[in-house]
Amino acid sequence: MAIILASQSPRRRELLLQMGITDFTVVPAQGEERIPLNSTPSQAVEALSRQKAEEIARLYPQDVVIGADTVVAVDDCILGKPRDVQDAISMLTALSGRTHAVYTGVTICGDGQVLTAYEKTEVQFRTLTQAEIVAYVATKEPMDKAGSYGIQGIGALLVERISGDYCNVVGLPISRLGQMLQTFGIHLLNA
Repeated sequence: MAIILASQSPRRRELLLQMGITDFTVVPAQGEERIPLNSTPSQAVEALSRQKAEEIARLYPQDVVIGADTVVAVDDCILGKPRDVQDAISMLTALSGRTHAVYTGVTICGDGQVLTAYEKTEVQFRTLTQAEIVAYVATKEPMDKAGSYGIQGIGALLVERISGDYCNVVGLPISRLGQMLQTFGIHLLNA
C-alpha cells in the first residue's frame, strides 16, 4: 500500500516530508474542479479535495490517496488563485487591513474508505499601501496561490497575526491530516 499525493503543489510535498512521510508518490489530479453551487468555503474545499482524491483513487484503488484544496475567503466570498496581475492586486487590496479565513479541505481515500475534513485558520493582514501591493505582485509569488499570497514566502510581510494552524495557510493542515491517517492504519508517531 503506497501513499499518493493528488496534488502538484510543492508546498504540500514539503509538508508531507515535514510530517515524516518520505515514501510517497505525486500524481496530480487532472479533472476540472467544480465547486457545488451555493457552497460555503468549508463545503467548497471539502468537495474539491474529494474530487481530486477520488479521481486518483480510481486509478490506484489499492493505495492511500490524499487530496487537498485551499481557498481564502473574506466575508464568505471565495478567493482562489489570481487570473492575472490585476486580479492579484484586487485580491490583496480587498485583504489589506482585514481578517480573512483560509480553508483547506483534505480527503483520504483508501481501503474502501473515504474520509474528508477541513481546517480553518484566520489571518489578519496589516494595512498595505498600493505601492507595497504592486511591489509584492511584481515578485510573481502571488500568482499561483489562493488569495494571492504565500505566508511561507515574502507574503509573510503582509501578515500581522494568525489564529489557528499555520501549516493550513501554507496548504495542508498536517496535525489534522496526521489524525486522519490513523484511520487508515498510518501512525506517524509510533516508535
